[in-house]
Amino acid sequence: IIIDADVTFSGGVDDVFILQTTGALMQAASTRVILSGAQAENIFWQVAGTVRVGASTVMQGILLAKSNVVLETSSSLTG
Repeated sequence: IIIDADVTFSGGVDDVFILQTTGALMQAASTRVILSGAQAENIFWQVAGTVRVGASTVMQGILLAKSNVVLETSSSLTG
């Protein structure tokens, strides 16, 4: 999964989002995961490969990575 633009999760406080990939998850620099009613603790990213969160990004959710997670400079993770 490649996130190269802002992504918005819309929903209620009890909605659950599960995203699964057999590959990697890469979030480009200066992009944001935006929540519109959804809760970060209800978003699950299940990744069989590496997770790379680019510089100056905002990532939301719980990362479940089989390999490793890399958070680059000035990035943030809420979940």
